[in-house]
Amino acid sequence: MTSPVVISGSGLWKPAHSISNEELVMAYNAYADQFNHQHLKEIEDGELKPKPLSSAEFIEKASGIKSRYVYVKEGVLDIDRMRPDIPERPENELSDQAEMAIYAAKDALKSANKTPEDIDVVIVACAYTQRSYPALAIEVQGALGIKGFAFDMLVACSAATFALHRAYEMIAAGTAKAVLVINPELTSPQVNYCDRDSHFIFGDVATAMIVENADTAASEHIFEIMSTKAVTQYSNNIRSNFGYVSRANDTDPFAEDKLFHQEGRKVFKEVCPMAVEHISEHLARHELSSENVSRWWLHQANINMNTLISRKLLGKQPTLEEAPIVLDTYANTASAGSIIAFYLYHKDLQSGDIGLLCSFGAGYSIGSLILKKL
Repeated sequence: MTSPVVISGSGLWKPAHSISNEELVMAYNAYADQFNHQHLKEIEDGELKPKPLSSAEFIEKASGIKSRYVYVKEGVLDIDRMRPDIPERPENELSDQAEMAIYAAKDALKSANKTPEDIDVVIVACAYTQRSYPALAIEVQGALGIKGFAFDMLVACSAATFALHRAYEMIAAGTAKAVLVINPELTSPQVNYCDRDSHFIFGDVATAMIVENADTAASEHIFEIMSTKAVTQYSNNIRSNFGYVSRANDTDPFAEDKLFHQEGRKVFKEVCPMAVEHISEHLARHELSSENVSRWWLHQANINMNTLISRKLLGKQPTLEEAPIVLDTYANTASAGSIIAFYLYHKDLQSGDIGLLCSFGAGYSIGSLILKKL
């Protein structure tokens, strides 16, 4: 009998700095007042729209977010800058994202009782990478002393689940013995802190997981990957346009359309039914229903979205034990959100319990894994 493919360890690293809604709103409102004063004539002439003010209550009601971690806090709250002040590192030093990734990777290795010598594939999967090449995954591989191969994956907020799919397939096919999947989500440089509707959404964090065969796993908490499911459908409602071609376009890299922006209402309306259908079909593949699922580790983008999806699936308001929420303190951490939820809320499950890990985001993209505690 073939040994099951399992997740044998997980890791989490969060920055030392956080920003509360109150701090963020104070800086944004001061910036908005300054902008409106400086551009009063253009606003009165109808050439510009005034910047609306925000509030901590508005943010929490709209998203469920109360605070977020940031890799570098300096600059974000400076109304004359409104972006993190991250010093550029020399090429002979470890890059910022690689450093984040290594912290999470070491935590996952410890959790799985593994050493770098046990790993032969590294996947760095996230919404943004700070450069095109050399691959961050290869940089991390080299820094950890891992033999084998490594590559980067970009699938926006589904990058983590899609990477776990690839890891599952490699282990199942026998082309790898143990895969380290890392999600260093350095999102703050792409946040438009000058936009009331998006300045509060994202936070920085790094997560990691170890995927291997059950017969080589040596950790306390092991989860069989029963199956994976993925779908993509093109949508223009979530975009982040800045890239290397921007230089040739002679465009402003600070222009609002180059940073993260979305049609939030359309995203909510379109993604929620897609996610419910996707998850229901995935469970049906194993002749399972929502009642059979003990834990829902869902993408952490918006509490209203998570609540609606969970309620549609369960037929009732989910408890925090059933569907943990972490975005109140972490905010939307792109692909890492569901992995954070797993990391913080999996040790209490009993042998045989079923859990579902799912992401949904730009693309649109949805990825899920059905997991069983061994």
